[in-house]
Amino acid sequence: MLRRDFLSLAGASALLAACGDEPKPAFKAVDITGADYARDFKLPDTAGKVRSVGEFQGKAVIVFFGYTQCPDACPTTLAEIAEAKKLLGADGAKVQPVLISLDPERDTPELLKAYVGNFGPDFIALRGTPEQTAAVAKDFKVFYRKAPGSTPGSYTLDHSAASYVYDPKGRLRLYVRYGAGAQALADDLKLILQA
Repeated sequence: MLRRDFLSLAGASALLAACGDEPKPAFKAVDITGADYARDFKLPDTAGKVRSVGEFQGKAVIVFFGYTQCPDACPTTLAEIAEAKKLLGADGAKVQPVLISLDPERDTPELLKAYVGNFGPDFIALRGTPEQTAAVAKDFKVFYRKAPGSTPGSYTLDHSAASYVYDPKGRLRLYVRYGAGAQALADDLKLILQA
């Protein structure tokens, strides 16, 4: 009985494959392929060069919104991305991490460059004006707001802490929840790079 069920299942799979309905990859993150938001960004990097997803053709791009004075979510996420790149071995060079600052008031280009450099020499940081930052965050459906500190300049930011992954053709593919882990991210990136 079990053998007959297995053969029926195998036959059904063969028919589906013959029809061109290939099974979707089993991502650990949320598959958002075809979403009508977070399609691109156009913001200056720490050297003033305007960057966008399209210029990283051939690489998987991971976009994360954060800020340098973030006490927990930002360094944790960037460390997970760095570890995922290491887990990929040579393919780690085909992954481009991008941090978009949510705090352009305090995150100077010099500070951002030094901050992302702690996680890897190929990490890029982008910093727009407050208006550009708000527009890009809105397009990515990223929430952020100031949380007052004990002094006017000591505020923190409450913000969304997920990452967005684009495939080597520049298409938005994944929404990675905070704390997913480096191994899960590496597994998903391996699938993305094979697409």
